[in-house]
Parts: sequence; C-alpha cells; structure tokens
Amino acid sequence: MALFFCGSALIFSPALSAPQVFLAYRIKYSDFCFTFYCLFNRYSQGGDPSGHDWVPAECDVSIRPGWFWHASEVPKSAIKLLDIYYKSVGRNCLLLLNVPPNSSGLISDEDVQVLKEFSELRRSIFSDNLAGNAILNASSTRGSIGDSRFDHYNIFKEGIYTYWAPKENVSDWALHLNLQESVSFNVLQVQEPIHMGQRIMAFHLEVLNEDGDWRMVINGTTVGYQRLLRFPNVESQHLKFVIDKSRADPLISYLGIYMDQFSIVNSAFHRSSPTNNYSSQVLRQAIHNHSTTASI
Repeated sequence: MALFFCGSALIFSPALSAPQVFLAYRIKYSDFCFTFYCLFNRYSQGGDPSGHDWVPAECDVSIRPGWFWHASEVPKSAIKLLDIYYKSVGRNCLLLLNVPPNSSGLISDEDVQVLKEFSELRRSIFSDNLAGNAILNASSTRGSIGDSRFDHYNIFKEGIYTYWAPKENVSDWALHLNLQESVSFNVLQVQEPIHMGQRIMAFHLEVLNEDGDWRMVINGTTVGYQRLLRFPNVESQHLKFVIDKSRADPLISYLGIYMDQFSIVNSAFHRSSPTNNYSSQVLRQAIHNHSTTASI
C-alpha cells in the first residue's frame, strides 16, 4: 500500500505507485462529490459512492483566465472566487487556487486586492454561526446520561474531533433547533468527522413556517469533510436537520447557518449566479455594512 501527500490531501491506495488525485473542478461543477473513487471506472465529476479507494478531489483553478500572468488580463473578482469556493470547498473538495507571479516575480497588486476582498467576504459570512445559541434536541444520543462524548451540542464546537452520534441501530436521525428568535439565513454548513468515514448519503433541512407547517429548504446527497449549500433567503425560529440515508450510523461534527448577502441564488433551481460588476469600493462598503449589522 502506498502513502502519498498531495497538498493537504492524504491518500492511501494499494493500486497507485505514484501520486494521483481526483481532479473534479476543471471539467465541470458537480452538485456533490463523494471522496470514494473506483480506480477502474472513470468518474470525472462526482466520485463513486460505492468506490473502494479514498481519493480526495482537488479542484484546481487559476485566479486569472490562464495559468500564467499576462499584463492584458485581469483577475477573477472576489465574488467569482466566492462562487468557486462554494462549488469546491463547499462540495467536499480541496481548492487549489493558482496565483501566478508577474513579470517582476511578484504577485500583482490587483491579485492581492482580490484575495483580500475574498478573505473579507468569507469572514463576513462565516464568522458568526446564527445557530450557535440555539436550543437543541436530537432524535437520540448515544451513551449514558452525563456522557458528553457524543452529545448533540458538540455540533456547535468547531473541529471534526467532537461530534454528535445517535444511538446505534436506529433509523430516525434528526436534529431540532430552536433559535429562540426568528432568524434570516441562506447558507447551511454541515461537516462529518471524516476520520470516522464518509457516512451520510442523503439529508435535508426544514423550517417551520408561519402556518405551523414544516417546509423543506434544501437537500443534499453527501457531506464528507464539509458541505456548504446556498438557497434563497428564509426566515424561521425553528429548524429541523434530517438525515435521510446513511451507509452507517451518521455522525455530525458541525452544523451552522449563515447569511450571505453577496451571492445571488436562483429560487427556482437553487443555483447561484455570481455577479462580477462589483467595484472594490462598493464591495468593501457592502462588507463593512454587513459586519456592522452583525455586531448590533
């Protein structure tokens, strides 16, 4: 069995004699990406849920139109990078962002500015988990009373080494969140303790509407290390995260909801359409306004 390091990806494979990665981004965006991969089949986009090899997908993309720097070209906008972030890191993949040096051997000022704006965008969206103070109930929790190893409140602790585990051999897996007040949000974050295996195969999020009915907001087919799902703005005090299918007892290491004021989501198809007409000044002002509102 060979052991390889590819960036931050650790790959075990008995079938490889040289480093190999699963390149998922350059061909086409996929709505999901299983980390399992069958080397004897060609899964160029979404992996293979029944695969027997562990091959993390690497999404390689350049900040510029090509792989090298050219004076006549401009970098992608921070909004475009944010969209790529959702469609790579947010789909259980590793993002490899190429930032080429210019003719002086330095990173151009334009590229540096875009990277700073991209960093601020992510910070303004993900710095505050709007579910962090929720009253939480689980369909079941493994262990005896007083045993916090698998407690459902572990889903609010950052990192993959603490997690919620339901009782063994049950088929009802759900987390109920009472946010204690009505909250608007449009992003769901879910993580599995990936060192325990990629287990979840289907899940969805519901909210309680004003009529007292549960309505599904978004659904997904896999989680892995991390899923980030965008959808049109919803507002509710009560949420229900439901795991519909799992290859083994499901485990959740983190769950969060956020408000993204920068992405534009098509309500009909739950697809995002990045906007590229933000000037740096307008973008910085939007980030500032969002940060000020979040701190009130």
